[in-house]
Parts: sequence; C-alpha cells; structure tokens
Amino acid sequence: MSTLQRFLDAQASSYSQALSELACGEKRSHWIWYILPRLQGLGHSRMSMDFGINGRQEAADYIAHPVLGERLIQCVKAVLRHPGKQAVDIFGDIDAQKFCSCLTLFQAVAPQHPCFAEALEVFYGGRKDARTLELLNPASADERRL
Repeated sequence: MSTLQRFLDAQASSYSQALSELACGEKRSHWIWYILPRLQGLGHSRMSMDFGINGRQEAADYIAHPVLGERLIQCVKAVLRHPGKQAVDIFGDIDAQKFCSCLTLFQAVAPQHPCFAEALEVFYGGRKDARTLELLNPASADERRL
C-alpha cells in the first residue's frame, strides 16, 4: 500500500463534510489530521502519529498527488474565502495551530502554489510555524542554537 493511501482511505468518508465546513467558515467535526496534514513530531496523539507527514519527500508526493494535492488546495482556498475571520474562529485554538503547521509545511515544499503563503499572510500575518521549520531544516535549527 502506498504511504499516501492512508489519507485517501481516511478522506473517503469525510472529505465532503470537511470542505463544506471550511466553506461555511467553521470546522465542527474531527478530520484535520488527514485533510490538512502536518509533519510527524508535532503531535503525540494516535491520529497525529498515523497521519503525520514523514518529511519533505512525502509532503512533495502529497501535494503532487492528483487527488490529495487538489483537495488540500481546495480546502485552503475555502478558508481563504473568509479573510475577515481569524483562524481561531474557523478552527478553534488547537486546530488553528495545526492549520498554520500545515500551511508552513506545504508552502516550504510547494511554493509554486501561492495559496499556502497567502493563507499564512491572511490568517497569521505571514508568520510560519517555527517547529515545522525546525523539523524541515534540522541543520539550520542547530546552527541558530550556537
């Protein structure tokens, strides 16, 4: 089984609901781990571990996947239709941080898709998730500590 198959399987029953909630500007159910994924190591729940992206290559494969990449972009664009809202109003406190982590990851590996940088700007003032950047660039993080 492809490493990405776990996302397709999980999204099979909930993607439409997730997109609908984002289009309405309010996340109400539990799907963020496999709809708006982030790097492994950022969460310790079973869902975070099961659906954490294992590095740059898997993130690049995800965004390049004809179904998963398109769905991710659709979801981010749905959130961007609510520029007057704060991320916390759409997602709640914890999931707003997860959204920032997801955006940071995919902006780093797929800068050719401007929606990630745009959403970071609109909802986080351009601020990227520092821990995601550290996990993506461990040597740079070590150099900053010296």
